Amino acid sequence: MSETVLKPHQWEVIQAFADIAVPSIPLNANAVSSVCQLPAVSQEDGTTPGNSDSGNPRASPSTYAEQYLEESLSSLDGFQDFIERVFGQYIHPEGRKGILFILDALSSRAGSLLLTGSATPIHRQPDKARERIFQGMRNSRLPPVRLVSRVLILIFKRAWTTLSPSMPALLGLSTATSVHLKRAEGAHYEFLQFPAATAADGEEEPASIDTDIVIVGSGCGGSVAAKNLADAGYRVVVVEKSYNFPTSAFPMTPLAGNANLYENGGFLATDDGNMAVLAGSSWGGGGTINWSASLAPQGYLREEWSTKHGLEMFTSRGFQECVERVCERMGVDDSMIEHSFGNQLVLSAAQKLGYNAKPVPQNTGNGKHYCGHCHLGCASAMKKGPRETFLADAAQSGAVFIEGFDVHKVILGPRTRRAGANATAIGIEGTWTSRAFHFGENQESGPRVRRRVEIRSKRVIVACGSLQSPLLLRRSGLRNPHIGRHLYLHPVLASVAVFDRDVHPWEGSALTTVISDWENVDGHGHGIKIETPAMLPSTVLPLLPWHSGAEFKVLASKMGRMAGFISLCRDRDSGRVYPDPTDGRCRIEYTTSNFDKQHLIEGLIACAKMAHVSGATEYHTTSSQIPPLLMRSSGEEDSSPSQGGLNDPALQNWISTVRSLAPLNNEKAVFASAHQMGTCRMGTSPRHSVVDPDAQVWGVDGLYVCDASVFPSASGANPMVTNMAIADWTSRRIAVILREEMTANLRGNL
Repeated sequence: MSETVLKPHQWEVIQAFADIAVPSIPLNANAVSSVCQLPAVSQEDGTTPGNSDSGNPRASPSTYAEQYLEESLSSLDGFQDFIERVFGQYIHPEGRKGILFILDALSSRAGSLLLTGSATPIHRQPDKARERIFQGMRNSRLPPVRLVSRVLILIFKRAWTTLSPSMPALLGLSTATSVHLKRAEGAHYEFLQFPAATAADGEEEPASIDTDIVIVGSGCGGSVAAKNLADAGYRVVVVEKSYNFPTSAFPMTPLAGNANLYENGGFLATDDGNMAVLAGSSWGGGGTINWSASLAPQGYLREEWSTKHGLEMFTSRGFQECVERVCERMGVDDSMIEHSFGNQLVLSAAQKLGYNAKPVPQNTGNGKHYCGHCHLGCASAMKKGPRETFLADAAQSGAVFIEGFDVHKVILGPRTRRAGANATAIGIEGTWTSRAFHFGENQESGPRVRRRVEIRSKRVIVACGSLQSPLLLRRSGLRNPHIGRHLYLHPVLASVAVFDRDVHPWEGSALTTVISDWENVDGHGHGIKIETPAMLPSTVLPLLPWHSGAEFKVLASKMGRMAGFISLCRDRDSGRVYPDPTDGRCRIEYTTSNFDKQHLIEGLIACAKMAHVSGATEYHTTSSQIPPLLMRSSGEEDSSPSQGGLNDPALQNWISTVRSLAPLNNEKAVFASAHQMGTCRMGTSPRHSVVDPDAQVWGVDGLYVCDASVFPSASGANPMVTNMAIADWTSRRIAVILREEMTANLRGNL
């Protein structure tokens, strides 16, 4: 990299910690056997070692285990670039300053004495002392030290699971992605280009476009609005700050996928460092990287939004038609589902336990879609998200698209129409950056061009998502105190069951089953759903607890024998988003409440019961407070018929222990969020909301929000269909209003 963030003495500390997090383990028979319980598969062609068709025997399983054990994190190709990119691009300035301060201290004698009790800097300590210090940082009396330790260990786990060449070989995970993948050519898009400003233009002279509607964001909400308004005959321009990639580039590697498809390179987290926040930042937004789950808004939610928030549209027949319309366009169906091992486990375990498990409808065009890699882009084009449906429809109706467009603000003019409005949205301005080269996909050559662009329009639709839409409104000068507040994240705690056989958990669709028995624990719609996650190592392993490097390596080696569960909470208590005071990027203030954590604990217990009745040998959660549940092996007999099944003493003791830990310590768990909602919420008054029932921003004529930020509360399920249905409702209303204005203008000119 051309410019480094870490100074040499800071890099020494990083390397010292990295090789404690993921160490090289001395080879011996016990170590090899602990990570070599199943035959490995060669990366090149997927054959079992020693049985190559070419006649050249592959490495033995023990050889793969030896390579895996010998591998240390700092020795991996690309490790330094990975760390520099994270520090230079993805950690916000305040966080970076804090981490570098701790690294400076640990590299000096005085700082080491203060923080570790030893005057010897960490990188000069023996391995045992380094590990003891690193483990001790998690329980430091100083909150900044605890925060830095959590951030570093998460970065190290992400780096290893992304960069390791030995892990795929050991697990039998082919680098050629899913063996079930059937590639297809998806929708093709053309994007508007701008020439560099010339001397005659003047350095600051913007390029200019005039249109009827400009939509900021190409995700689930923006794409539906683009289709409807283009179909209605209006000139539509959709701008997206990220870039488009052809279907042939999917699924990307975890390294390229995080950089190209996720907000902040996939390294977005809450300020307290306790929750990883995954949000799409790509052409098609979250619809490009989500799984295929397509759950309609439930009746209790629609009733709540109608009665509690005064939004009667949600219980209207018209809104139901919006739900049906978007589902029909995406081919939402559950009749063609082929369940993966993990999803089939949930169905069978639920039947044994009397839980209510059911299939989750998929947006797969009424077809079969057996792929667990779609969070890195769908190579088969079978997932009918915005890329393959609404954006393609908008293009057919003449919509114009611009990628690489970073919108600075909405341009506001004097009030022209609505009574009570203080201003009118008349366009947007921002910076367009050409796609000369983007990390992971070198598709074009030549110098990168940056150009200021202004787009003048009759209506502006903000559809940047719940993290970015409120920031754009703030940058545009709006001061409603609710902008950015009421953030809901659907906090998730994950868990894994380990079996005594290889199950290839990364094969098959990610989420095709759901258990909803605990979704209304408090009688007000708050509780949890149990679902299954995508099961690539880079997705699951960074969430699991780290106690020591050797222990984590052994646990990670069992990935091929794991099934995963997620307990997803409909959160009652909210947070907020706000701009970083230094560079304006998105910051998230959110802490999972004790109320919501209690529901998550019950979800983990239910998942443990399912693992137990399914014959798992181990069960681990993403909370380091919760000990692993070690169950009898599948061939071991119960000592007494009365003690079998859920009466197993080990299970019951574990359940008692888990409940005694409530409320869980947030710092000792890794929460995750893939759903962000509510930061520009809809309501009937600016005293408690940001947009009105038509999704028009209070006080600004012609400015609308069309994404999940308008949700009055958490949806309790995957928000995609709800988001799209609201956008369908809103954009059709906009089309009617524009038509009425045009008619009135024609009459006025007669």
